[in-house]
Amino acid sequence: MTFHTSKKAYYAAFIGPAVFIYACIIIFPVLYSLGLSFFNWNGYEKMEFVKLANYVRMFKDDVFLLGLRNNLLIVAVSIFGQLPLGFILAYILYRKMVKAQSFFESMIFLPITISAIVVAILWAQIFAPTGLYTTLIQRLTDNPRYIMAVAQDKQLAILPILFVVLWMYTGMYMVIFLASMQKISPSVIESAIIDGASEFQILMKIVAPSMSNILFTTAVFAIAGSLKSFDLIFAMTSGGPAHYTEVIAIYMYTNTFKYYNYGFGSAVSIVIVALSMGLITIAQKVYGFFEKKYE
Repeated sequence: MTFHTSKKAYYAAFIGPAVFIYACIIIFPVLYSLGLSFFNWNGYEKMEFVKLANYVRMFKDDVFLLGLRNNLLIVAVSIFGQLPLGFILAYILYRKMVKAQSFFESMIFLPITISAIVVAILWAQIFAPTGLYTTLIQRLTDNPRYIMAVAQDKQLAILPILFVVLWMYTGMYMVIFLASMQKISPSVIESAIIDGASEFQILMKIVAPSMSNILFTTAVFAIAGSLKSFDLIFAMTSGGPAHYTEVIAIYMYTNTFKYYNYGFGSAVSIVIVALSMGLITIAQKVYGFFEKKYE
């Protein structure tokens, strides 16, 4: 056996098991779901080949379109809310602009350490018709008839969930950004200060460009996490009232495991995968643009 052949054999021995496991738990289920999405099947009767009927039905369903809109809003809050806010908070702690840094870091990170179900129940009680928020507003406005009308509005019912998502996950990105900032050589920052650079210039010219790869990675995490949002929303509202807070994952769960329509549920899951890949590809293009800009 030549050196080149033996080298390939060693690579195959090390990588092969991981590839096999990945294929079993990721690739095969996706391909199986793709094939199943062209059938109508309730799990025990004979499969009926329906071509693209599941996809056509899905995109004609107002509930699915509302869930898609809500999912895209969660993605937007994650990308344009959690990441910038986490980055700014990390920079404030990194530059030691506040006292008791450890306290603030722990408090901001604390929500992500709590179970999503517990967080959902907590905030559901706060935003309930007789919850803390309503009671507080009633007393502040001296209006005992005040009710929180946002939850009954088709367009605005998702807002409390968006707030909870922002509150819960910002701390995680803050810690990631802070750990990455601490790898920047202090001498670089000190040299910039000596040269008269302002905090904004340090942030935009030194810190941000050096963290472009971390920003891209966290954007991928945010997109993937947003599109598979389920536990927090299901425990908080179950998609209600009247599907106003429905997301695609809940829509898929309902059709698959409540109505036993596995073909249709598989079609929904394929849309989630396709949407994830599309948004991540866009993020990759944006990352490539800024990477060339700051080379």
